[in-house]
Amino acid sequence: MTASDHGAGPDAEHTVLSVLRGAEGWLTRAGVDGPKRSAELLLGKVLGLSRLQLYLAHDRPLDPAERTAMRTLVARRGKGEPVAYLLGTWSFRGHEVAVGPSVLIPRPETEELVEHALAALPANAVAIDLGTGSGAIAIALAVARPDLRVLAVDISEAALGIASANVARHGVGERVQLLRGSWWEPVPADATFDLVISNPPYIDPVRPTGLAADVQAFEPALALFSAPGDVASCYRAIFAPLASRLRAGGAVWCETGLGAAAPALQALRATGLVDVELRCDLAGAERFLCARQRAEPTQGA
Repeated sequence: MTASDHGAGPDAEHTVLSVLRGAEGWLTRAGVDGPKRSAELLLGKVLGLSRLQLYLAHDRPLDPAERTAMRTLVARRGKGEPVAYLLGTWSFRGHEVAVGPSVLIPRPETEELVEHALAALPANAVAIDLGTGSGAIAIALAVARPDLRVLAVDISEAALGIASANVARHGVGERVQLLRGSWWEPVPADATFDLVISNPPYIDPVRPTGLAADVQAFEPALALFSAPGDVASCYRAIFAPLASRLRAGGAVWCETGLGAAAPALQALRATGLVDVELRCDLAGAERFLCARQRAEPTQGA
């Protein structure tokens, strides 16, 4: 059975509407999430049309090249490949960012993380995004706050290539600097920040509780998995120097998830920062870690 058997191939009536219906039916039977939305997004990519434009052009015929392109994308989606990777871009806080298999796909919870962080920023602040991936967080911060400067760090050369393209796409290259390295390693020793933000790996590769099969199959292990048996490993690396890296009154905001929230919170409490919290996301899941440097840092901090 192939995608062509259900409206995406040469034996069906090849209008926008018929191809959408056929692709949706085939993807439903393939068991993918959001089959209708997937079909709309994929056909929109092939034809260069928005969702609304697709339905306004419901009787538009597809030529053979368009049908082949759609059939290929639908077949890949049927095997679980994320729509975002098939499209090559994804929306984050209303901004399109390039994505690919070397970076995580930005998610709504991370949009919430950015909202929280923005509320904590003073004027003319300096922020650091550790494990920037596609650069979505750093770019969203810079776009929202034209007075902000951001240092964005990632260990992956491929991820930084995507982040660099996204920084250029959104015109924030003068205020977002990319560095390659592991967590704080490439950051100048004397650099301090008003905000430290991160969505680090927190899934145990030995017991990947709650990890969707398509995420595990297609998204980068480097951005997903902690050290084996130690879901707080990346948090400790991020938190260890916070007392000396955060400016007076500065804040740290990190995303967390199932199985990692409690040990990550414990690691944050060990820093000596104040106002340490674990907050829930809009769905009620324990999701965001935050803390603040004292307005007047303790001597030696």
